[in-house]
Amino acid sequence: MKLKSPQKEIYAKEHHSALQAQRLAQEIAFGPIVFQVSRLMVKFGIFEMLNEHKDGLTMTEIANATKLSLYGTKVLLESSLTIGTILLHDDRFFLSKTGWFLLNDESVRVNMDFNHDVNYLGMFRLEESLLNGKPEGLKVFGDWPTVYEGLSKLPPQVQKSWFGFDHFYSDNSFAQALEIVFKNHPKTLLDVGGNTGRWAMQCVKHDADVHVTIMDLPQQLAMMREQTKGLEGADRIHGHGCNLLDRTIPFPTGFDAIWMSQFLDCFSEEEVTSILTRAAKSMDTQSKLYIMETFWDLQRFETASYCLAQTSIYFTAIANGNSKMYYSGDMARCVEEAGLKIDVLHENLGVGGHSIMECSVK
Repeated sequence: MKLKSPQKEIYAKEHHSALQAQRLAQEIAFGPIVFQVSRLMVKFGIFEMLNEHKDGLTMTEIANATKLSLYGTKVLLESSLTIGTILLHDDRFFLSKTGWFLLNDESVRVNMDFNHDVNYLGMFRLEESLLNGKPEGLKVFGDWPTVYEGLSKLPPQVQKSWFGFDHFYSDNSFAQALEIVFKNHPKTLLDVGGNTGRWAMQCVKHDADVHVTIMDLPQQLAMMREQTKGLEGADRIHGHGCNLLDRTIPFPTGFDAIWMSQFLDCFSEEEVTSILTRAAKSMDTQSKLYIMETFWDLQRFETASYCLAQTSIYFTAIANGNSKMYYSGDMARCVEEAGLKIDVLHENLGVGGHSIMECSVK
């Protein structure tokens, strides 16, 4: 595994003193508690109050404003003080920089909701998931082989946080992605794993002549039709229902472009190669295949690499038990083994740090 900067320098050596390393070890040991305390400091509005009162607030003032007991307020504040999300000066509490980001950074809030509603309970079964190669944590919601079969049946709040996470990171890259895909003026586009049709809607708005076919599970197509019903251009969005894990199912032919956005990270390397091989067989020499992913090793900032590597664990315990946020070199190898070649690698798209592998048949 070969890394580029800044990850190359960051992950090659120690950056902590012994005391700092010990502190980080304890933060990890108490991680579930730190997470829930910080989540409730947001939910109960304590961070927001401290953000609004630049001269700080006393413990009693915070308790009165939140309607929490003095005991409840005290344990939250003392925990948060030692976490580092708030500060204390002259008996008054203030918001720290870390607390400010928990309150105001949209990506942090999206990640926190996703981890609380989708991942938290199921992570207790991560060990079983790793040993069995199955998403054992998904059983807290239902008895499905993967989260995708059960997505339409998840509790409303869990669905909201799942789609909020998925859409936040994909939508911010769509504008740049449209310019890349439509520079070749495709008239027919196959959107593989198109989910609720958000990318397809962007395409038909961008180009009045393009027809988009979404290839996905039948239950996902039902959700897509509900989401796009009555919208302008929806008549140019079509469905092709199938289970892409079935290796006997070929890709439909005759498409100028094939699009896979945040899709292949839902599959193991072996499955990715199978999907790409079938895609390649459906293409001619003029066809283009676009793979948009957030590769953890191609991020501009190391914090993004951290978030993506932790998101891989969601796939292990909740989603399917065998996929991850990919290292770009692993995906490139799958592309090569499928009989495709990468013509251009577009990096650093949108706030999510997406990359697009623009591919054609060899």
